Amino acid sequence: MNAIAELHGKRVLTYEQDQPTLASEQDAVDLLGDAFGAEASVVVVPAERVAPDFYRLSTRVAGEVVRKFQMYQVLLVILGDVSEHVEASENFRAFVDEINRGKDIWFVADAAQLSAKLSS
Repeated sequence: MNAIAELHGKRVLTYEQDQPTLASEQDAVDLLGDAFGAEASVVVVPAERVAPDFYRLSTRVAGEVVRKFQMYQVLLVILGDVSEHVEASENFRAFVDEINRGKDIWFVADAAQLSAKLSS
């Protein structure tokens, strides 16, 4: 079951860890459909739910997903520990550092960090 909450004036749709994997552009479209149905401007996906190909930039899955969320102006938050992927790839590390400065997708370690980013 997904949770919907208000956080710092934003409607947030949070997926549970047992939900299907975020692995493709179509999965992003499905998430966006859920977000629109819930009138949410933020979608939170557990890092464990994200497919390994997303973390390998050469597959272009991350780029496809980010473009969809940018197009529909919904914030995608990957919540959890992605340090294994960051340590494994200099390119992914740079991607995370750059993308976290923007407003389209964030990688955050926990709910407290998400709350802090949304409040600023």
